[in-house]
Amino acid sequence: MTIFRKIVTSVVVAFAAFSSITGAHPIVKRQAAPALTDLDILQFALTLEHLESAFYKEGFAKFPAADFLALGLTQEDVDGLTQIGVTEATHVTALMAAIAGAGATPVQPCTYNFGLTDAASMVAAAKVLEAVGISAYLGAAPLITDGKILSAAASIVTVESRHQTFIRTALKQSPVPQAFDAAVSARQIFTLAAGFITECPAGSSLGLQAFPSLNIVNAATVTAGSVLTLSDPTAFADGSTFCAFTSGEAGTQFAPLASGSCVVPQGLGGEVYVVLTSSGTTVTDEVVLAGLSPYPIP
Repeated sequence: MTIFRKIVTSVVVAFAAFSSITGAHPIVKRQAAPALTDLDILQFALTLEHLESAFYKEGFAKFPAADFLALGLTQEDVDGLTQIGVTEATHVTALMAAIAGAGATPVQPCTYNFGLTDAASMVAAAKVLEAVGISAYLGAAPLITDGKILSAAASIVTVESRHQTFIRTALKQSPVPQAFDAAVSARQIFTLAAGFITECPAGSSLGLQAFPSLNIVNAATVTAGSVLTLSDPTAFADGSTFCAFTSGEAGTQFAPLASGSCVVPQGLGGEVYVVLTSSGTTVTDEVVLAGLSPYPIP
């Protein structure tokens, strides 16, 4: 089995487990949780950076370099992945200092269950987590009112983008699969993050409520033009439920849900986000029924 097949299979299986959880495309309005202040956004960013930092620490503690080399990665690739973990920890330190400097108490790291079974599952999950981090910062950016905070967030998201490009390159995948990245709301991002969180310290709650899980039975075979099938075909009503597929360049495309299935649209690529909605024209937190669930489409 090639490295590409190993990694793609691992990422789909890993995230499917937690998912148990202009032009030709419609214009899509996206909305983060209401009344988010700049401080709320900093705490949200810190929550994600805590998760990413813990993810890399756990992965490198569990799997030796030899396991990554066995996947076909080079020593330079492994060193680069290690450096990504270092920069995530630096992001945590910087955000904690910024929040404390604003007179608030930074949220503390939670207890996590990443479900990492081998080095392949770690690298696969890392690629998607970095993409999710990018989308989280882009989704929050329009809500930031302080220019200094916006600049600081921008300086982090550019590094997150380099992380993702590095990982894609190491996996012999297209380093830049699309011309744009997708912005995703804080609540949708939190829905994904919540799948990894088992417990958080008192006082570290963001006040965000995760959406119901999106359970897809054929996650490992989802490609453009294929049929996506839910585990419970009766969970959502036909005729009023839609699968919304979002990627950076293609925007958001909708497919009607019928008997628990929908057809994956053409033109999607890279990391694609899937939610179920009650609207076939817009994606806001008000119309999301389940998800978010990320899937890589080559």
